[in-house]
Amino acid sequence: MYYICRLGALKNYIWFVCDLLPAYLIIAPLVFYEVNNISILITGGCGFIGSNLSLLLKEKYPFYSVTALDNLKRRGSELNISRLKAAGIEFIHGDIRNREDLELDKKFDYIIDAAAEPSVMAGMGAALSYVINTNLTGTINTLELAARSGAKFIFLSTSRVYPIEHLEHINYTEGATRFELSAEQTLAGVSERGIAENFPLDKARSVYGSTKLASELMIEEFREFFDVQYVINRCGVIAGPYQMGKVDQGVITLWVARHYWKKDIAYFGYGGTGKQVRDALHIFDLFDLVDFEIHNFDRVNGKTLNAGGGMGSSVSLQELTRVCEEITGNKVGSQSVLENRKGDIPLYVTDNTKIIRETGWQPKRDINNIIGDIFSWINKNEQQLKPILDS
Repeated sequence: MYYICRLGALKNYIWFVCDLLPAYLIIAPLVFYEVNNISILITGGCGFIGSNLSLLLKEKYPFYSVTALDNLKRRGSELNISRLKAAGIEFIHGDIRNREDLELDKKFDYIIDAAAEPSVMAGMGAALSYVINTNLTGTINTLELAARSGAKFIFLSTSRVYPIEHLEHINYTEGATRFELSAEQTLAGVSERGIAENFPLDKARSVYGSTKLASELMIEEFREFFDVQYVINRCGVIAGPYQMGKVDQGVITLWVARHYWKKDIAYFGYGGTGKQVRDALHIFDLFDLVDFEIHNFDRVNGKTLNAGGGMGSSVSLQELTRVCEEITGNKVGSQSVLENRKGDIPLYVTDNTKIIRETGWQPKRDINNIIGDIFSWINKNEQQLKPILDS
């Protein structure tokens, strides 16, 4: 006698013929197949965040099908194609602004939306339409794909959804090397721990921030009317290897690169002292969070969560300079620009209280780990990166 077990595959049925085997030996392969047959699409898959998430997922879960889609607009993103393909990740050259580029044959269990024009400054000039079309229209196109596939949607939003005017008016004091949050605050959602999810949203926040907040609203609409399950992560500064840093986005990589190649730096605004503060999240810590969300989706479904380095991984520009000097062994000159740039803020630190409570996740790496890893990456790939980062 034979027990015949039928298992659905992509196109055909796979038949297992088991000659009077114990039931657990029959069921085990089926369970293994179901657990490991997960298909994930990552938009912005050749960018800093997308490429790292793609590679880390494939490394940890080699049986998963991981697809990276990217339009390769950002300089340096093309360097990741060979890395992705070598790891067994499918690359699709496509643009989320174009709906037809997302009319894909395969279905996905999860979509991680890491595609964005992430610069606050970009939406203030000629790139306005590109920011809107990428960050809002692109998200809607990706949500339509999620609805067609029945895919769960992990959206990487931004701390820039919080309004500039409110952030400018939080209470802080000036310390020797940084601005510091005060214990007494007049606004909701801000404390000595940082900015929480209930911070007010009723003022302007930049075109970039507005497109991300509008995307968050559309995601909820797709949940209500198209049954798309989602989680929204409002991330602050994310940093680590393979980030092609520029003045308006990726400042930590830029700072390390400036020190590595002994180029001057500049402190913009707030008296030109470099006391503005941000918290930084290592890309590996973001991966840990996304990994948790994929495999514990019921615990985060429908939630909006701040996710950042927190106070323990916060740094001012002045302090960032000191750490870069220590790790690279180089000192560079600095310039001071007294006037504030439009859209800049004195201080942002993520309050991770809610996400820690909901998931147990919290960052493991601090600013020294981040800068050390970026330095090692630049040092190892100096000739390849010099034309991109040393400019």
